[in-house]
Parts: sequence; C-alpha cells; structure tokens
Amino acid sequence: MKFTIQGELCNYNKYDNAARSHWSKGAKIKKEETQRVYYEILSQKVKPMKKITEMICTWYTKDLKVDSDGISFAIKFLYDGMVLAKVIPNDSRRYTGSIYHLFEIDKKNPRCEVELI
Repeated sequence: MKFTIQGELCNYNKYDNAARSHWSKGAKIKKEETQRVYYEILSQKVKPMKKITEMICTWYTKDLKVDSDGISFAIKFLYDGMVLAKVIPNDSRRYTGSIYHLFEIDKKNPRCEVELI
C-alpha cells in the first residue's frame, strides 16, 4: 500500500523553534501537519491495516539544507495521521514495524512517498 504527502512536512528545527517560542505554536503545527496527512490519506483511499511490518518513507526535499534526522522527525505526523484516518488502530509498536528512511532531492516536487508493508 502506498500514499504520497505533497510538499515538505515540518522538520524538527522548525517545530522546535515554534514550540520554544510558545507551547501553542508547536501544538498548532502538530495539528495542521497531522490533518494534512489525514486528508491526503483519505483522498488517496488508503485502506485500513491490522499491522504494519515495514514502513518505507522516501523524503524528497528541495535541497540539502535540512539534516536527515530533522526531516524524518515528521514520522510523528505520518503515524498520527494514519491513526486519525484509521489506517492503523494506534501508533504503538504493537501495530507498527520497522521504519526505513530514504532521502532524495526534487527541487520541483518535494514530497514524502510512504509504502506500507
């Protein structure tokens, strides 16, 4: 099963700076990014799964400015969006498996492609 999130999701540095300035700014980012994932999943008609054994995330960014660990922080939004869309029951390790991150550059079409196995 595959789905794509268009655009770059919020990276850790942006989230951390917002959350340090005021708690509600971090909460707002988390809510917005989770909802963005949720709506992408719904529009792509991703079917519910009982359990994910592997999740492969290919992160396409505009450039190399953000560290890989900062980009992959957005896995939180992916999991929360999948739970909200009822793709998985919850994001505990009981329902999620190994996560693999791949990082690519696409200046014209940044996105995250997610494959669930």
